[in-house]
Amino acid sequence: MERAALFDVDGTLVDTNHLHVVTWWEAFRRAGHRVPTHAIHRAVGLGSEDLVAHLLGEGGQAALAPGEAEDLSAAHKVLYAQYFERLTALPDAGRLLRRLADDAWTVVLATSASDDELAALRRAIDADDAIKATASADDVSEGKPAPEPVERALELAGVPAERAVFVGDTVWDMRAGTRAGVRCVALLCGGIPRADLEEAGADAVFADPAQLLTELARSPFA
Repeated sequence: MERAALFDVDGTLVDTNHLHVVTWWEAFRRAGHRVPTHAIHRAVGLGSEDLVAHLLGEGGQAALAPGEAEDLSAAHKVLYAQYFERLTALPDAGRLLRRLADDAWTVVLATSASDDELAALRRAIDADDAIKATASADDVSEGKPAPEPVERALELAGVPAERAVFVGDTVWDMRAGTRAGVRCVALLCGGIPRADLEEAGADAVFADPAQLLTELARSPFA
């Protein structure tokens, strides 16, 4: 029977979360908004517009000039793009994807990244031979924690939710996967506490792709 392994990318397969924190912090700073880095860290994984709304809140949104939210997103994108050629995959990320593909899992990426960011992330992972398809922010109308990114990944895999596992590193990933009806695996390498991930719906928690690869037999992929 067909089965699908769905993966978030930022913080799950590639070590980017803190780069996003720094570049969002700088984008906000340049626009005159003082947003603490710990708050930005907890918001990473949301789409750009949702992240701005989440961090600035209704009062902040009301104070934004017309088009400023878009300008903030554009500024972050430019700042983050400086790191594209230096992005680093997390330990054994590519090996994990290849192992699952060899075990007859259909591997699909479901990410909040835009298409150009995703291209850089895929270069870092260096496992395109194992990846069947990708669902990026450009492919959906509503990002995580809405289920649409995971549901789109399921469509691309051609597999129903009950035969899929979604791997992510944020509470937004866990909520999206749970709402889409798939089993969820959380990784701690994105920097979010285990308790928060379990509360958001994680069925199992591992340190990083390397530990998940080593312990596949006791994971939802078993």
